[in-house]
Formats: sequence, structure tokens, C-alpha cells
Amino acid sequence: MEIRTPDPPLSDGAVTLRPWTLDDVAAIARACNEPEIARWIHQMPSPYGEQDAHDYVLATQAGWREGTGGFFAIVDAATAEPVGSIAIHVIDPVFGNVEVGYWTAAEARGRGLTTRALRLISRWAIEVGAERVQLRADVHNAPSLRVAEKAGFTREGTLRSAAYNQRQNRRIDYAVFSLLPGE
Repeated sequence: MEIRTPDPPLSDGAVTLRPWTLDDVAAIARACNEPEIARWIHQMPSPYGEQDAHDYVLATQAGWREGTGGFFAIVDAATAEPVGSIAIHVIDPVFGNVEVGYWTAAEARGRGLTTRALRLISRWAIEVGAERVQLRADVHNAPSLRVAEKAGFTREGTLRSAAYNQRQNRRIDYAVFSLLPGE
């Protein structure tokens, strides 16, 4: 299974998913420098600057070229502004297993845009051959857990002590969710 840029871009009229570009660097840096994103995405540099965003965009472009991952800007269709990110990674090409992850800029939270984006990317992944779409979220990250549930994912269980969040000085338990074809 390979991930290729969808043409046309994925959209439901409220959100559009499109690949990140270097024109998005300032918006990425502004969003990712926000404390709540740094709190939950502990692998992300903090503080987060424009050079970090530039490097991120270049890495996302490499994922598209290699067919191993698709990195989308979540764009508010009403304003044409990026309001978040959603990515999909092939974790098992033989069995068609992919994993998604997302973040949302502070000003866009609570509007249902990330849930819409998760539905879009998940349906698209299944259409292009995914047999399992999964995601992991820190069990303490209630907003992220709600997004998964509202998008129709099934909570399967918990990966106990699966990572370490240095910013919070604690081991992380991840809730594991999945969506299968036909669900």
C-alpha cells in the first residue's frame, strides 16, 4: 500500500485537506508554538520556530514522494486558512494498516473541523486500500479522544506505559482506536 496525493484534494465543504507547502510555514510555527500542542505532542520542539516548521514541511514532502505517509493541512473552507494538521502513515503495507495523527490550532478547536478531517482522511484511506485505520492518543488528552469517538472510531484498549513525555515527566498510556472498512 502506498499513499499518494489525492486529486482532487479531499473536502466536505467545511474542511479541505491538502498537502503542506512552504507558504504555510508561519501558520505552522504559530500553531505549534502554542502550549497545548506542545503538551500533547511531546516529540515536537518547544519552543517551535519557523525553521522547525520549514523542516517539517520538507519532511512531509518526502513522505509524499516515498509513498509512506500523507501529511495534510486541515484548511477551513470558509477562510482558506490552515487550522490544523492531519497525517497518515503506512505502518504495515502488506496488511494495509495505517495510522493517523492530528493537531488543531487553538483558535479552531471546538468547531468540529478536526473530526471532519479525520472522517475524510479515514474514508479516503479505506478507498485507496487500507484495511485498518488506527490512531493513538494520550489517555489524558480528552479533546483528542473525543475527536476519535465522534469520527466513528472504536476504542480497542490501552497501550500501557508506551512512551515517555519529558515535558510532563511521566510515562504515557495511549488509548488505541481503529476504524475498519464498512464501519
